[in-house]
Amino acid sequence: MTDFLLELLSEEIPARMQRRARADLARLFTTELESAGLVADTIETYSTPRRLVLIARGLPIETEATREERKGPKVDAPQQAVDGFLRSTGLSQDDLETRDVKGKPTLFAVIDKPGRKTADVLGEAIPAIICAFPWPKSMRWGATSASTESLRWVRPLQGIVALLDDKVVKCEIDGITAGRITVGHRFHHDGPVEIGGVYDYADVLRVAHVIVDHKEREGIIRERANALAAEAGLTRKQDPALVEENAGLTEWPVPLLGTFDEAFLEVAPEAITLAMRSHQKYFTCERAEYELSPHFICVANLEPADGGASVIAGNEKVLAARLSDARFFWEQDQKIPLAEHAKKLDQIVFHEKLGTVAQRLERFRGIVGDLGQYLALDADKAAEAAMLCKSDLVTGMVAEFADLQGMVGGYYAENEGLGADIALALKEQYQPAGPSDAVPNAPISVALALADKLDALVGFFGIDQQPTGSKDPFALRRAALGVIRLITENNHRIDLAELLPKVATLYRNQEIAVEDRTDELLGFIADRLKVQQREAGVRHDLIDAVMALGDEDDLISLLARVKALQSFLGKYDGANLLAGYKRAANILKKEKWDGGSSHGELAYDPEPEEAVLLSALDDAKTEVSAALKIEDFKGAMAALAKLRGPIDAFFEKVTVNDADPEKRAARLGMLERIRGAVHRVADFSKIEG
Repeated sequence: MTDFLLELLSEEIPARMQRRARADLARLFTTELESAGLVADTIETYSTPRRLVLIARGLPIETEATREERKGPKVDAPQQAVDGFLRSTGLSQDDLETRDVKGKPTLFAVIDKPGRKTADVLGEAIPAIICAFPWPKSMRWGATSASTESLRWVRPLQGIVALLDDKVVKCEIDGITAGRITVGHRFHHDGPVEIGGVYDYADVLRVAHVIVDHKEREGIIRERANALAAEAGLTRKQDPALVEENAGLTEWPVPLLGTFDEAFLEVAPEAITLAMRSHQKYFTCERAEYELSPHFICVANLEPADGGASVIAGNEKVLAARLSDARFFWEQDQKIPLAEHAKKLDQIVFHEKLGTVAQRLERFRGIVGDLGQYLALDADKAAEAAMLCKSDLVTGMVAEFADLQGMVGGYYAENEGLGADIALALKEQYQPAGPSDAVPNAPISVALALADKLDALVGFFGIDQQPTGSKDPFALRRAALGVIRLITENNHRIDLAELLPKVATLYRNQEIAVEDRTDELLGFIADRLKVQQREAGVRHDLIDAVMALGDEDDLISLLARVKALQSFLGKYDGANLLAGYKRAANILKKEKWDGGSSHGELAYDPEPEEAVLLSALDDAKTEVSAALKIEDFKGAMAALAKLRGPIDAFFEKVTVNDADPEKRAARLGMLERIRGAVHRVADFSKIEG
């Protein structure tokens, strides 16, 4: 067995692309080898800013010889068909064999493929992998870049190391010949680095100040950054994505602790954190109780000769400039009340068919007003929050830090003395922004967040801009999930079937043409609900079964009924009742039964099982109705469970399709009553199994 090393050296690979690149390299390599009949015991991939690396261990020295047999056309087939078969096999007609297939002489090709050296297979695979590599963005370079057929790579490809154990694998692409020479750290090592073989690759590069293993670099960053913070009596804010990004930016990571002027802490902590994280890739530090500290941790890509003093000073200077901008906007913005900022919103178009942001706020005010019947709202404060919630969009702070919209407005409202509940609502208006994001629970916050999402859903559906396939340019799936979570996680009883048409009316009151697509929207929200609940372990067919009744627009009640149904069907009585229901439904369908039922006494002497079933159905009807009235869904299921025994006995002892038409009709009527009783709780025909 033998080991293989492939290093693709280039100019800097963006950190955000490296994880996917490692996976793509392993996938393409595996595919190329499998097509040649080779399989490695293990495949490892690594990346640094300047190189993409694969190590395959446990490869055979050569592929095994194989014999392939292909069936061809009949002997008397047209010559054109025979010639096509010969071209596909690479054989001549004299090489073909004739065999009998069902009494007809048929041509066969027997292709012997001798074993190949693994080095030869790899020599062909490397260029194929490079040409097929699916970078999200790539470029051409040099003299050949004038042609669209020229090589593309994420950044100019500079070298290839390809070694099978300690032997160079011969291959060439775009004038770059594979060898054993690479480069070390850009600043710590001059000249070429020669790799002896797979066995010493990582060690030789480590001497040249390159740590090949990205996971090792992540560990160095994490541990040293934590230690630096602890030495200063601080805690580093944990940020795995930023650790990974810094590892992708460095080949020899050296975390360093810097400081900034504590006066900058007057600015919103989110703005400071964003300036450090997004723009500079710095880690933030916190004092006790999660209070932001005037410290940061940067990651240098070298071992500073002065212990890091110069690097820290340079980063402090850059950060001070960024924070000075933030403080300037922070101070300037607050010289004007939010209400004055809001007056500029009529100059911002929300969507060309849905009006301006100012018009949107007018609709928000109407929506939160309608939500007042469902939520315990202070109507005046809710209306004020609705009219101010987008005012920070025209501030300098949001122009500089777009990710902080809403958050900035909340701080400004707080500093303006508008009240904690209004300030909180402005900060939380966009939540939840995703499936794991926090859900607001303060009444005005919930109302504002619902208004934002319902307005978008009704508006974009109303102008026929709903999601199609994988395309969702206006994030309406996320908005629908947000509506679901705001309602269900706060246990609010909101009738969406009543509320959505009112939102459409608010648009039309502004002479904005949107269609009322309440039914379509309810179906869309239901689909999002099924996806969400399936991930939570709830069966989607049970949601369908409850929703098919058409009388359940209250998400809280719907989910309570679904969960009770799932629990019921997981028990013996529930599973048996479902089987009995399906048997009854199948008979009714087969007999094309179109109505009729049995009530009270029968016109003939019933079998004992018939009388027991009729009595049980009467009792179930009363008990189920009483339980549903108070939303005791477990009680309704328990009442249905009492039908299991009588239904089983009925099917065991009674012939439904009796020769007597009167008995047959009466018994089919009993089956109809069974179906009707069950359908009080859910449409069992929608339930799988």
